Order: sequence, then structure tokens, then C-alpha cells
Amino acid sequence: MILKKLLSLTKLLKRPDTETAFAVYGSVVAQAREPAFYLDVPVPDTVDGRFEMIILHVFLLIDRLRGQGDKAAELCQQLFDTLFDDMDRSLREMGVGDLSVGKKINTMAEAFYGRAGAYQDALDKEDREELIGALTRNIFPEVSAEDVSRAGIEKLADYLAANRLELARQAVDDIIVGKITFVPLAPATESNQDV
Repeated sequence: MILKKLLSLTKLLKRPDTETAFAVYGSVVAQAREPAFYLDVPVPDTVDGRFEMIILHVFLLIDRLRGQGDKAAELCQQLFDTLFDDMDRSLREMGVGDLSVGKKINTMAEAFYGRAGAYQDALDKEDREELIGALTRNIFPEVSAEDVSRAGIEKLADYLAANRLELARQAVDDIIVGKITFVPLAPATESNQDV
């Protein structure tokens, strides 16, 4: 009986716009897990590599919704909160101790803000080389720039720029309700498969 009351209370308190944030976050995660990123760029298919791709896509949406009104701002905050709630849950599932989770989440949030700033600056200046540099540093921190596939990272930079334009064409009202379309990563060609 008490459980039923708690469940019904939870349903009453759960705001529909939070459900939208979960749906939008689900779209972001699905896009970030597209195999082309891990095969054609190749982004490392690791926890860190997947985190990088998720925050890249969250950045794109927050960048698009910035300054677009109260509903957009609320979705941005909920999307950000959902991202870090998911990261918290994932860290705990991986066995990270309770005392360490908060520190790791703070580090991840700092990483998000740093990357978002770097990507936004490069995109605002339309500086492809700066964007390539930021992507290389962030996605391949343990690899020297010479060892990163130039063709792959260029494709990722072009993908980011193309999706910023694509999202700008999409109505804010559609994005707010979770109707989001991403331009796919350009397919690998024979000339860049071996790079």
C-alpha cells in the first residue's frame, strides 16, 4: 500500500519536461554511439572516448539552445543534469567508490566546460585548424598529434561544424520536444580508410 502511494506520488512529482530531457539525452547518446565515430575517425572505443562523443553532442544542443528563451534554458540545464547523473550512475556501476565519485564528476564537469569553450571559440571564429587542434587534444590526450589520423579528425571537425549549421536550421520548438536530426559523419572513402 505504501509502495503504491510512493509510486503515484513520484509520478505526480515527475515533470513532463524532465521526460523530454531524458528523451533528448537518449538521442544524444544514440548519436554518440554511432559506429562510424569509432571506426572511421577513429575515436577510441573506451569509456573516455564515449564520454568525449557524448559531451560533444550535448555541447551542440546547448550551443543551439543558448539564448532561445526560458524553455530552452530549462532543457539545457536538465540535459546537463541528466548527463552528469548518468555519469554518476555509470561510475558507481563501474565500482568507483562513493567518496571518489563526486571528485570524478567535478573533473568531468570541468572537462565539459573546457571542451565546450574550445569548440565554441573555434566554431565562432570559423577556424577549422583550431577546431581540429581542440578535438585532437581532447579526444586523443595520450597520443601525439602526429599519430592521430588527420583525415579522421578532419572528418570529425567537419561533422561538428555541419551539425552546428544543421541544428541552427531546426526549429527550437522541435528541439525542445526532442525532434532532433543530426547530419551523419561522412562515410569513409578508400583514400582515408588506411590513414
